[in-house]
Amino acid sequence: MKGYTSMTEAIGRARGGIARMEGTTKKERKALAKRAAAVRWSGEIKEATHSSEDHPLKIGNSELDCYVLEGETRVLSQRGVQTGIGMSTSGGGRGAHRLAQFIESLAEKGVDCSDLAARIRNPILFRPIAGGKLAYGYEATILADVCDAVLIARKIPGALQKQQEHIADQCELLLRGFARVGIIALVDEATGFQRDRTATALAKILEAFVAKELQRWIQTFPPEYYEQIFRLRDMEYAKDTVQRPRYFGVLTNDIVYDRLAPGVLEQLNKVNPKDEAGRRKNRHFQWLTNNIGYPNCASILAPSLRR
Repeated sequence: MKGYTSMTEAIGRARGGIARMEGTTKKERKALAKRAAAVRWSGEIKEATHSSEDHPLKIGNSELDCYVLEGETRVLSQRGVQTGIGMSTSGGGRGAHRLAQFIESLAEKGVDCSDLAARIRNPILFRPIAGGKLAYGYEATILADVCDAVLIARKIPGALQKQQEHIADQCELLLRGFARVGIIALVDEATGFQRDRTATALAKILEAFVAKELQRWIQTFPPEYYEQIFRLRDMEYAKDTVQRPRYFGVLTNDIVYDRLAPGVLEQLNKVNPKDEAGRRKNRHFQWLTNNIGYPNCASILAPSLRR
């Protein structure tokens, strides 16, 4: 075939692509090309932001390539899902077709597979970080759904063919290795996304706790609060003055603001900095959001007023 590279001439990742093409018919290759072209023009292709290509996710004896795509979608490679459940591999539309046929056959025998077959027939097309050929994948949780369906089928006489029984055994091993909720954490760890996820989570916390504009002043720290601090420091409390030792601010940061949520005190110091004289123009609590930041501040403050 003109322009066709044989398996013996290919190296590295190209060998996988050649193997997939050799396992498809001309009609199937044409359908794959049309689908890929349609997706390219529609802008549906997602970009991978994190990858486990150099250190695949290991569950039992299975190694799964996993990715995090833009929009924080966690996916397993189509090939990884197939090998994960012990099914012989093929890529592209052919792989989706084989997986979907398998699930549809279970549904015909009384297994509740919901929309699983439809989800399998519509894999996510994405571009790996290294670029090159596009890849197919599924949302990470689909692997747990497939395993559930297969294990239900194993309880129904005749639902699985004898040559498919090893798939049920493999699915049981997989479910022992991860829980549906845990798969997200496993993918994040394998791809290195947990570092960026932490930064994203911190940004969401700060947005929830720290307001973008100064809030009106409301008496938040009553005299009883400072009276208790004076008592704990074995100092005489004077009710006829509002003057407090400067280091009481340090104590308040430790007792209240530093305990609101990670990073909140640091952000408050940024939006409400000290002047050259070491004083702040406003109070920290005026920069807390009305719905989350301020109520949490009050809930922390309340126990400190108890003797």
